[in-house]
Amino acid sequence: MKAAFLPDRGVIKVGGEDARDFLNGLVTTDVTLVGPGNGRFGALLTPQGKIIADFLVTEAPAGHGGGFLIDAPRPLTQGLADKLGFYKLRAKVTVENLSDSLGVLAAWDGEPAMKPDLAFADPRSDALGWRILIPEELKQKVADLIGADLVDSEAYEAHRIKSGAPRGGLDFMYGDAFPHETNMDRLHGVDFEKGCYVGQEVVSRMQHRGTARTRTVKIILDDFSPEPGTAILAGDKPVGTMGSTSGKNGLALIRTDRVTDALDAGLRLTAGGLAIHLAEPDELRPPPKQTVA
Repeated sequence: MKAAFLPDRGVIKVGGEDARDFLNGLVTTDVTLVGPGNGRFGALLTPQGKIIADFLVTEAPAGHGGGFLIDAPRPLTQGLADKLGFYKLRAKVTVENLSDSLGVLAAWDGEPAMKPDLAFADPRSDALGWRILIPEELKQKVADLIGADLVDSEAYEAHRIKSGAPRGGLDFMYGDAFPHETNMDRLHGVDFEKGCYVGQEVVSRMQHRGTARTRTVKIILDDFSPEPGTAILAGDKPVGTMGSTSGKNGLALIRTDRVTDALDAGLRLTAGGLAIHLAEPDELRPPPKQTVA
């Protein structure tokens, strides 16, 4: 098993007697299902349905003061805390940015020998393993406790990319992407059965009408890696943009209809003059319609 402390992640605490209902009315995931030892993946959206910040959320046990702990991109934690405070109004809720004292250890490729109090399985995918919220100075001690080899954060980045989990700022831009475009619907980040939340109407419409034409996909590289943001071309027509890469694995944000048409026409995909290949091309095609015998 491997573990890495992630310096790009921070932690926000949302406490108070109204905290659960408060969060549940704002974010894409069902916070009523969150409890100590388990977590959910979700996002706060603009009213137009675009991602302000995506995050994992768990509940702290009473021995750690209770409340909800949000594992979010560290550059966004203060802005997200401020935004949550803006929505607070008269709710009995407190919002604190704990990123200077609490961070995130990711663990993967195995089961922890023991589960610390603030540990939970990554809800996006079994392959992504576990998250453990700890101060950075305890990373070696906790890695030893769970039976993991402590490695650097680049090793986790490589694993994240290979597992197909997009990262905001590299694979999509905050404020400019809908949840479907970052595969939040496929990574258990949107609950379509819960009540209203900010941006819910737009997301539900995309789901029910099947209008998501842009998706994050896994790609395979022949050799060198194009820079994130490089345009992907089919022939001479733009069909997407490059995201993060590691070795021969990468992620890209593409227009699925245009790429499907290009592949059917025998056109190759390139970025910065370098060839790229879809890791799972069949996933771009909609399932065949069922016919009644």
